[in-house]
Amino acid sequence: MRLKGKVAVITGAGSGIGAATAIAMAREGARIVVADINEAAAKAVVEQVEKAGGQALAVRADVTRAADNQLMVERALTTWGKLDIFLANAGVPQFPTTIEEQDEAVFDRIFAVNVKGVWLGAKAALGVMKTQKRGVFLVTASTAAIRPRPGGQTYAASKGAVVALTKSLALECAPYGVRVVAIAPVATETPMLATFMGKKEVDAEGMARYVATVPLGRLNKPEDLANAAVFLASDEAAMITGSCLEVDGGRCI
Repeated sequence: MRLKGKVAVITGAGSGIGAATAIAMAREGARIVVADINEAAAKAVVEQVEKAGGQALAVRADVTRAADNQLMVERALTTWGKLDIFLANAGVPQFPTTIEEQDEAVFDRIFAVNVKGVWLGAKAALGVMKTQKRGVFLVTASTAAIRPRPGGQTYAASKGAVVALTKSLALECAPYGVRVVAIAPVATETPMLATFMGKKEVDAEGMARYVATVPLGRLNKPEDLANAAVFLASDEAAMITGSCLEVDGGRCI
């Protein structure tokens, strides 16, 4: 078990990449705070973890609120006494839209969740990790930060911001033995996929169009990102910090 005895907080863990990562980290021995704005979804993931013999607890949290980020960390500390891993995974997508037609409220919402949510998570978690002299802070970024698609300028900007934030935090935290790493998925089979495609639901045309852009010939499954997160959170990745790991089937080449 690569994460035996570790304690992890995962945001946006009620579905998709977050849920898969919670399950994978628990399987590797970590105890998980499953945080999501959808409390029922978070509890469902906790049930899956517990049925498999793991330990987890659900927290309803809106990552745009400082108090909620602090609550996630406090629940980890009061329940298990430490915080080893924080995955700032919660995010919202963008329906493909030209810049002149983009609603300012959409910009505000995307940056509130995708950027401020990560910043607030870091503010709540990294002080604890610095005091402990250990910890890993992971960020779900996107290949949109590196090779954006047309019409996704706001989402791409938000993910570019958190990649830069990752690098800055890595330098800040390195003297304390704390690592900060971003993960950049290509399009992934999650509930957000249809929005990225500009559709109400994923269809054969949209899937074929996206798959054609990935050299390995398929999109990510949530488990692809979960496996990457487990590795990066483990001691096997002890010399990786400040990086943005592309999990993209060659999309960014």
